[in-house]
Amino acid sequence: MSVAWFYQLLSETPIRHFQGKTSERYYFGRFCCVLTVVQFLGFAFVGFCDEFPMVSVPLGFEISGFDRSRNWMSENGVFAFGFLEKDGDDVDGFVVGVRYNLGNKAANVPVWTVGGNLRVSMNSTFRLSMDGRLVLFENPSGLIVWSSNTSSLGVQKASLLNTGNLVLLGIGDKVLWESFNNPTNTLLPGQTLHFPQNLRAPSTKSISSYYNLVIQQSGQLALVWEHNVTYWRSHLSLFAVVKEARFDSNGVLGLYDDTKKALWSVSSEDFEDPSVVLRHLRIDPDGNLRIYSWDSVLHSWRVGWQAVEDQCNVFGSCGLYGLCGYNSTGPVCDCLYSDSLDWGTSAPAMDSGGSGCKKMVDLGNCKMRTSMFVMKQTVLYGLYPPQDVDMILSEGACKKYCSNDTTCIAATSKNDGSGLCTIKKTSFISGYWSPSVSATSFLKVCLVPQAVAAREANTHGNAESISLPSGRFIAREGNSKKFIGAIALIILVTVSVILTMEMFVFWFIYRRRKIKAQTRIPFGKDARMNPHYSVLIRLSFDEIKELTTNFANQIGPSVFKGVLPNRTPVIAKVLNDVVVSEKDFRVAISTLGGMHHRNLVPLKGFCFETNHKILLYEYVPKGSLDKWLFDAKQDQNEGNWQQRLDIALGVARALAYLHSECQQCIAHGNLKLENVLLDEKLVPKVTDFGLQSFLQKEAASSSESPSERDIYMLGEMLLQIVTCRRDIPGDNLQNIINKLNEEQKFEVTEEWKGIERMVRIALWCRQNQPFSRPSMREVVKVLEGTLSVDRPPSAVAFRHENQMDKGVTTEIEVES
Repeated sequence: MSVAWFYQLLSETPIRHFQGKTSERYYFGRFCCVLTVVQFLGFAFVGFCDEFPMVSVPLGFEISGFDRSRNWMSENGVFAFGFLEKDGDDVDGFVVGVRYNLGNKAANVPVWTVGGNLRVSMNSTFRLSMDGRLVLFENPSGLIVWSSNTSSLGVQKASLLNTGNLVLLGIGDKVLWESFNNPTNTLLPGQTLHFPQNLRAPSTKSISSYYNLVIQQSGQLALVWEHNVTYWRSHLSLFAVVKEARFDSNGVLGLYDDTKKALWSVSSEDFEDPSVVLRHLRIDPDGNLRIYSWDSVLHSWRVGWQAVEDQCNVFGSCGLYGLCGYNSTGPVCDCLYSDSLDWGTSAPAMDSGGSGCKKMVDLGNCKMRTSMFVMKQTVLYGLYPPQDVDMILSEGACKKYCSNDTTCIAATSKNDGSGLCTIKKTSFISGYWSPSVSATSFLKVCLVPQAVAAREANTHGNAESISLPSGRFIAREGNSKKFIGAIALIILVTVSVILTMEMFVFWFIYRRRKIKAQTRIPFGKDARMNPHYSVLIRLSFDEIKELTTNFANQIGPSVFKGVLPNRTPVIAKVLNDVVVSEKDFRVAISTLGGMHHRNLVPLKGFCFETNHKILLYEYVPKGSLDKWLFDAKQDQNEGNWQQRLDIALGVARALAYLHSECQQCIAHGNLKLENVLLDEKLVPKVTDFGLQSFLQKEAASSSESPSERDIYMLGEMLLQIVTCRRDIPGDNLQNIINKLNEEQKFEVTEEWKGIERMVRIALWCRQNQPFSRPSMREVVKVLEGTLSVDRPPSAVAFRHENQMDKGVTTEIEVES
């Protein structure tokens, strides 16, 4: 590699200095070339410096994680490229990308990262390959975890510009690829955002962030949570036509039309301050959008503007079961649940990106003994799904209604005179507290046994009636009392000794079993049991046999249940008759292992041997959707239409994520009820996604693509969910719908409208021509109720079609 640089320096080829996408040509004579060669030889003898400014690097240039102190700098020295261990982050691994080079480690924040905050181990290498690709791969296997996919563009070299833009250049220094067109969570001055690009907040603790800054099709700039809740947006005119969003060096973020006229803008508080030379716009892990300016005196970044002034107005800012409140220093996070029902235990950090709290109370074990925990000046809202049921009730009636409704988890009563009572029927809740909030919330909790006894005592008489007698009263008893006391003391001591011995024996047995379980399977170096470790574990076939007790517990065709040494249950799926090379298998597993969505079953590990290929998935306890639908005990599912709608929406969101939100479109290829699993809360999780397209590469026998086939199969599944029938014959579908209407006797309600939308979009998905079918994103919007759907070209008639056609489509929004 050094020889290639040496010959490049000897040549008289002109060197270009880049500013944005334009370049200026500078010529150097042979005298300058000689000086350059002397400097280069000095580097060769002394050793590479930690940072080396270069205008460009040739094909074959690489940086290793073992030498992460070595960075490639821009010509002005402001930006550097290399491996970066994020300060204050407890997640294993490193990010690779462009960062500031300001000396102070805390100030050297990343502005663009490979793969959007992708984490890799120290044993990784970033290279500009000889075919013109930027690749990040693991050593020594050579497994590529990220690629710029530019091998066919004729790349000649790469350059890190003074603007922080990493570019790939071709003949004539033409820009063929640039990091500015692939933003992660930061916009630098001069960088633009176009529809459908977005900025995604960095992940925390191996959890994909829910927060995004998007430029919507309407031109609005918006902060959204999980693609369906908008908690901040630009106030743009209804008739404005936006071309792009742009962040400028003077601290202005604006929306512009084709003539570069500003349609909307906000500015930093140090707007046009000549002493500020560095600025950037970033969406942080806490979900807020901020403009940062460099303070050259204090050598630190300061916030000049933020989108949401009150951090508690960021949707789900404290995560699941978290409560956003205030103290003397500002907003803080607390927990709704704890062992003592007191807030303040295991509270998440405000900047943790909504990591949330652990739910300590299970209402299913209350045995009908529940109470309503009162929280003044508090508002609660549901996260999954983010919809609540509104009623007009007084505060007392609101509390009583939730207490008597077994499906109610919490309720919020507005004290602003509106009489609005909001019922939350999902256990996935969050909230915020403020002295200015005119609302009271009620959280349903289990009664503590001591509290039940005290309540019963207060109900039947004075609490003093159950108090113990005084010592003087006991002293006046005769010798018989003393004898009984002595016997009781002896029995107490004997029982205590026996219990102590039993506890010691139990501890000894438990300790031996724990040591045996930990040493049973000799995991390799890459089989990490750290739950925050994001790399897939690789196991041998013998280790899989140990995990599954020689494949004793079979729960499906070629599917077996097992237990990891840390007692985490997993599912081992045996891939039969799969002929694939180890390289292709690893590429496929690396891609599937990077899929993180609430409605997908996570891939935990794999086994690859000549005769054995096995995948390890997370265990989902409730089983498959077909068992839930066609169970003999139909009374548990009959009439539960909202649950069916939620399941259908979850499956559609998972497929939309695979089709349009991944780096490449991933088709499921085998969508059916058996490949949809349900967890304890009946949240659907799709499994076996992408296996056929990655591991069974066969010639296509149909004119439709795998993703179009997924849409057709989703239509079949939606009709199966609605009708509770496995076979959906097209000729008597009208009879099925009519019979369903007669049995359920639906009225014109929101529930029926959801069912009608579901049937309509299912029939659209089952159109014979692929171009007539909707996209997965459109299916999700229809099921959410944010997109209307016309009657399909089918003979099916709906009883309440006019009611649905008159419906108003709205977007879920949280007022900031």
